[in-house]
Amino acid sequence: MTGAAPFAPDQRQERARARLDRLAENPPQVLVIEGGQADERENAALYYAAALNCARRGTGGTGACGVCEACAQVRDKVFLDLVFLDGREQSIKVEDVREVRQKVGEPPRGPGFRVVVLTEAQGLTPQAANALLKSMEEPRPGNCFVLLAPQRERLLPTLVSRSWTVTLAWPDTARAPGEGPEDTTEWLDALERFWRTGRGLLPLTGTKGRLTRNLAQAVVLDLSRELAGVLAGRPGGALGQLLAARLDLAGLRRLDVLLAGAQEVLVGQVSPPLTLEWLATRVCLWLR
Repeated sequence: MTGAAPFAPDQRQERARARLDRLAENPPQVLVIEGGQADERENAALYYAAALNCARRGTGGTGACGVCEACAQVRDKVFLDLVFLDGREQSIKVEDVREVRQKVGEPPRGPGFRVVVLTEAQGLTPQAANALLKSMEEPRPGNCFVLLAPQRERLLPTLVSRSWTVTLAWPDTARAPGEGPEDTTEWLDALERFWRTGRGLLPLTGTKGRLTRNLAQAVVLDLSRELAGVLAGRPGGALGQLLAARLDLAGLRRLDVLLAGAQEVLVGQVSPPLTLEWLATRVCLWLR
């Protein structure tokens, strides 16, 4: 975040940083950080944790200085009052949350706050999410939870209802579809045509053998980039303009959840043609 070198300055997130500074003055028990990219969400969470424990806190300064001992330890994830659960490595399980529950039952070790960060919290197992709720129902002074997710809608609604939310600037979508190792242009054009007219379901008939898993994943990734551009107010070509014209914000976020589901089933070895047909049909129904 801007203002502290150890936290990877990024001018795009200046507004979010200012909000985090304000929240750090009187921190809520639970904060959701959405939007941006995964590393930006993690960076914002670490900045916030540092701001809650920075040496200049309470001396008239705001935010994280980035150079004091507490800031340096938070940056390196070795701060005693930082609990960091990385949902990018694997789903956060109920055993992980139970260990956290024991820690937050005690006061922080230092003069600031204990901060529990859960990255990619949409990957919480149902049992872990319910265990986390129980921890939040028994708040102890000096303990804060920070949940990171692409969109708040991917989290258990009862978790979000107890939270404040900070939305980061949406990712830059400078890379155009088809610029990667897999050329997705034909498939994206076919999706736009099918969603606009309801006819010509993809170039799948007679070409299913050409739709490899890597290509299908590239199509879904490029759809996510198109969607990010729309959410940022920068719809690109015909596909982005179609989504912007026919879906409201709730619909765009629902599409993002659907794309995440498509990515998961492709990783799970589901047939690539069937996955894209399912995706295309669901979205077509929303756009009609």
